[in-house]
Amino acid sequence: MIEKKQIIKEEEKAVLVGVIQKDNTEEQVNEYLDELAFLAETAGAITIKKFKQRLPHPDSRTFVGKGKLEEIKQYVIAKDIDLVVFDDELTGSQIQNIEKELGARVLDRSDLILDIFARRARTAQSKVQVELAQYQYILPRLKGMWTHLERQGAGIGSRGPGETEIETDRRIVKDKISLLRKRLEEIDKQAFTQRKDRGEFIRVALVGYTNVGKSTIMNLISKSEVFAENKLFATLDTTTRKVVFENTPFLLSDTVGFIRKLPHHLVESFKSTLDEVREADVLLHVVDISHAQFEDQIGVVNKTLQELKAFEKPILTIFNKMDLYQQKYFDEWLDDEVKQDLLLELKEKWSLATNNNCVFVSAIEKQNIEELRTIILHKVRDEYQIKYPYKTVFFT
Repeated sequence: MIEKKQIIKEEEKAVLVGVIQKDNTEEQVNEYLDELAFLAETAGAITIKKFKQRLPHPDSRTFVGKGKLEEIKQYVIAKDIDLVVFDDELTGSQIQNIEKELGARVLDRSDLILDIFARRARTAQSKVQVELAQYQYILPRLKGMWTHLERQGAGIGSRGPGETEIETDRRIVKDKISLLRKRLEEIDKQAFTQRKDRGEFIRVALVGYTNVGKSTIMNLISKSEVFAENKLFATLDTTTRKVVFENTPFLLSDTVGFIRKLPHHLVESFKSTLDEVREADVLLHVVDISHAQFEDQIGVVNKTLQELKAFEKPILTIFNKMDLYQQKYFDEWLDDEVKQDLLLELKEKWSLATNNNCVFVSAIEKQNIEELRTIILHKVRDEYQIKYPYKTVFFT
């Protein structure tokens, strides 16, 4: 039976592999591989090299072509590489074939993300959610993973025992998935009851791409200490705090960050955590404006919100890390007047795009936090007037 455990040890050397297909550009794949490198770093591996290949479609047997696989193999041998990570999902047989060719462990993006989630899970709920996603990931790949059960040759006597063992394991995994789903349903009911017991408060939820600074903003707004660090998926478990601005109370929740190519099973397993987003009255969409692909990240988050049927809620876009944005894009020789003009142009562009529902801050430097608080207060009070009009007399 395959045990689920952390699959990456600290300081393992890794190479990354991406395929440029007809619906991708090389620039996009470079960005995906940069993000994959950050994922690998978060899991404890060091990226040594990135390989790319342009293909009309992935090879059904080894994902990349024969020549590229040989190039990767030579590098793996020469540099004593521990791990090869592919940016796309691989089948069980592809993993088996590639490992046989390379003589190194092979992961795909989904497996890497699952490993990070397993490391980050702290509560009973998130641990069950991750375990369920891991088993769902393993199930269709069991045959490819069972290399030690293969028999040489074919014909009479070459089948049977190996297949029986696989089928036995498949049944065990299915039973485990069923048990985990039941356990998660129980936890979900408890979580739903807890949310109902919060009383008649407006709910505000922080959403955004992973590593954009949601937890840091949560700490600033709620004056609490929520775990935050410069790694992907620092927050898995939803944290909710009661906040009071000028006699106006509301509930503020920090949620798991979104990411492109997030494994489907993980989204399904974390459905209950994402209920915080569905049930929120106001969403604070945090964006890392210093990131080169921040507009793409906005698109990923908006698409996810649409899938959650939460995109029509009142949304305030918080453009965070303005200090890093200016360091990155403003040359030292620019005078202050030119800088102000460029910043004004940026703000006008996004004010128009968000229908004036945006604010520009630096959570680390605590820049413009008072304006952020004021805007949140107005949005919360607007929602009280709509949802609990009899309560607004207490907030004036």
